[in-house]
Amino acid sequence: MPNLGIAATIARARARGSVGNLTSECDAMAKLSAGLLPYRVADDGSLTVLLVHPGGPFWRNKEEHAWSIPKGEYPAEEDPREAAAREFTEELGFPVPEGPWIDLGTIRQSGGKYVRAWAVQADDLTLEGMVSNRFEMEWPPKSGTMKDFPEVDRAQWMTIPEATTRLVASQVEFLARLSASFEARSD
Repeated sequence: MPNLGIAATIARARARGSVGNLTSECDAMAKLSAGLLPYRVADDGSLTVLLVHPGGPFWRNKEEHAWSIPKGEYPAEEDPREAAAREFTEELGFPVPEGPWIDLGTIRQSGGKYVRAWAVQADDLTLEGMVSNRFEMEWPPKSGTMKDFPEVDRAQWMTIPEATTRLVASQVEFLARLSASFEARSD
């Protein structure tokens, strides 16, 4: 179904070492994050995914490997699926799509955070009316001035090859896992 060039693109990312350190076991002290990767399947079988760009001054002019899946931290005692749904709604202001969920497992980001993710089919999800939750931080640093920023400043549907270059490097593995799930269905 999906373009087989996707697997080659992701294999190149793996070869460059930009996919991150993959593991399924979390350290007790590590930060945990959970998220959803909304996707659509076109008539030709190609996939598009919805990514979010972080708000705030640090990410303002960054595009390559700066985007993320909609996700957020959760305490170890919380169900990660519930955390993923909550974070999706907080970051985009939309209810969770009702499509089936595909378990994409866990990756470890370069900073040590473990991210658990699911893909969710979201054929009818439009970005009109997107509203993100907000955070406050001192800006500029050491100025004593607090400024308010959206946690997510924009969201965009992207093809898998485009998402591979925009997504935080360690999260590219989620694209590989989603693509593999669809390739397995077509066998």
